[in-house]
Amino acid sequence: MQLTRILAIRHGETAWNVDGRIQGHTDIPLNDKGRWQAGRLGAALAHEQIDLVFASDLQRALETAQAVARPHGLPVQADAGLRERSFGLFEGWTFAEIEARWPEQSLRWRQRDPEYGPEGGENLRQLSARCVGAVTRLAEAHLGRSIAIVAHGGVMDCLYRAAARIDLQAPRSWQLGNASINRLLYTPEGFTLVGWNDTHHFDGVEAPALDDPGNATGQAIPDRVGHAA
Repeated sequence: MQLTRILAIRHGETAWNVDGRIQGHTDIPLNDKGRWQAGRLGAALAHEQIDLVFASDLQRALETAQAVARPHGLPVQADAGLRERSFGLFEGWTFAEIEARWPEQSLRWRQRDPEYGPEGGENLRQLSARCVGAVTRLAEAHLGRSIAIVAHGGVMDCLYRAAARIDLQAPRSWQLGNASINRLLYTPEGFTLVGWNDTHHFDGVEAPALDDPGNATGQAIPDRVGHAA
């Protein structure tokens, strides 16, 4: 039976990761640590078989993917189906701000109500159908090959659940670090989990001094508290 080997990789760290701000489709770049993580990741995977590299079209994923693709001389193929969940009006706000401003919606979100989506955003079922569908499409198109998929925490979570046969509403009990390596196999029967949250490429090394974690874009981040998202 033909199968596709998948390296499913979460993007490196951003300033909004540090701040605990919801990014969603907001196009936030890597911070200094994230770029360092991407470099370590690329070096760790330099001798692995990788035939194609795909990434979300958001720059934090694209930049991480470029570090993976560069040692192999491969292009990065952007795919909007691999984007993070759209969080609509939640984007740009911290968890605490969301809970304070929209307590009822925040509760439904924290309870992982699969039918709930923030205004202007996606619900969990829509996210899972989109991103698992995108990875399935790519895996089916490249049976017998090894592909890297660089995307986001929400995408990785959906892939884990698909491979482990875990319901969308079940609480998450697994870790998922920035620039972590996750290994899956795909056959026409679906996904199988091989390894998860491999961060060995950071062992025994210290990240360099960071840029300002409150400044993801080189501009001041406005105070969002008390204003409409």
